[in-house]
Amino acid sequence: MIEYEIKKEEVKTPKTITCDCCKVTYYYDKHEDMFEVQEFHHIDFIAGYGSVFGDGVNVRGDICQHCIDSKFGDFLRYE
Repeated sequence: MIEYEIKKEEVKTPKTITCDCCKVTYYYDKHEDMFEVQEFHHIDFIAGYGSVFGDGVNVRGDICQHCIDSKFGDFLRYE
């Protein structure tokens, strides 16, 4: 989940991002979090008819690289 702060009228600037899996929060403006923020994966799709997620449900998630690796690493192809 990305948390925003409003810097100017109607301008949203990302402040933090939290992994929806492990719940670790990273800061956009912290130098040591820079690479972690860049490697987040954002899932956003609308489930189709008969989907296990529900018909027409908007499915969203922000997942850090560590959770992607630990949950799906054995199933991914590295080229």
